[in-house]
Amino acid sequence: MMRCAECKGKGLCGLPRCPIMSRFHAQVAMKPSTTYQGSSPSVFIGSYGYPDVRGGPLLINDADNPPEWLKNNLGMDDIVGIRARTIRGNAGLQKVGGSLQEIALSSIPIDVDVSFEKPVAFSLDFDGTVAPVGFSGAVKQIDLVGSAKVGRAVDRITSDTDIGATDAAIALSTDGIDVYQISKLMTAGLLGKKRKFVPTRWAITAVDDTISTGLKKEIARFPPVDAISLFTAEVFGNRIVCILLPGDWKYEMIEIWGKRSLWAGDDEMIVQDREGMTKHGYSPITGAYYSARLGVCEYLTSIRRCARVIVVRNVSSEYWAPLGTWVIREGTRLAMAAAPIACESLDDAVRHAVAITGSDRWVLHSTLIPELRTQRTLAQFW
Repeated sequence: MMRCAECKGKGLCGLPRCPIMSRFHAQVAMKPSTTYQGSSPSVFIGSYGYPDVRGGPLLINDADNPPEWLKNNLGMDDIVGIRARTIRGNAGLQKVGGSLQEIALSSIPIDVDVSFEKPVAFSLDFDGTVAPVGFSGAVKQIDLVGSAKVGRAVDRITSDTDIGATDAAIALSTDGIDVYQISKLMTAGLLGKKRKFVPTRWAITAVDDTISTGLKKEIARFPPVDAISLFTAEVFGNRIVCILLPGDWKYEMIEIWGKRSLWAGDDEMIVQDREGMTKHGYSPITGAYYSARLGVCEYLTSIRRCARVIVVRNVSSEYWAPLGTWVIREGTRLAMAAAPIACESLDDAVRHAVAITGSDRWVLHSTLIPELRTQRTLAQFW
């Protein structure tokens, strides 16, 4: 049987309908229409045919804000229901680009009036980075009914065409703008000196990577944590374990996809990647690597400490649909906000992590654990 990771809803398994798509269909309680009047909380730019890409508004009278979903205790079915009802507009950027930028600039959803070339159709594509969207339609015309509410920091940074996109993203984060709005601004081509629209899935990972890279440069100047501790949380079948150890910055992430979980099919799948102060190449763990790194870096910056970090993500069959890398980002943030478990040694921390994840097979995939077991510190030479 073809793995879901290779198929992503394209029907390669031979079943008449993808079981995951069927559950999205079951959440849809709307009739296709040629018009939409309501809220547009976000925008979407596709990657097909880059740089000649297309995009449009995301249309839903619900929040497109993962922290708010979790704050309101929405379950996975609730979120799937929201995403299944969401409409993704699609048009050439010369037609809708200005409207998309207004939507992206606003700190609150803008009311819009949209007409489509023909009734919107259920057109679900799965992507491990971007949250899925149920409906799609070619935009005939879009009118903004409301006005954008633009924060002072956003207005200042987006008006500055002399600041590069990297520095702009870091400046916005420093001013308290969360990654979700920064990603919208980047995808809408509102950051940098040479501005252009960026595919949404690229923008999400680029912002996670950019901001966490900036933070880890700060972290490198802080003193190390003074004890070994373990943090953990779970979001929708994604169990996150973060081990912090004294020392200079090192980061390793290991993902475990259990048997019959979303992307693993009948075989367990384990993926590992790591870094020091620099990161070379794109991680085989893809966007989740950078989302988890951001959550840890935010915590270490807040306590002004440096650490060697091991993050383990164990994905169970409870996670039945890909909701995007925000799940890992928010799961890591929740873990780092929880009370830590004090550990006497690295081996003690690993034992706790094995008990929490329910697996010890990931330990053999780690390259940082054996390195730390054999590495001697300067204090041991005195």
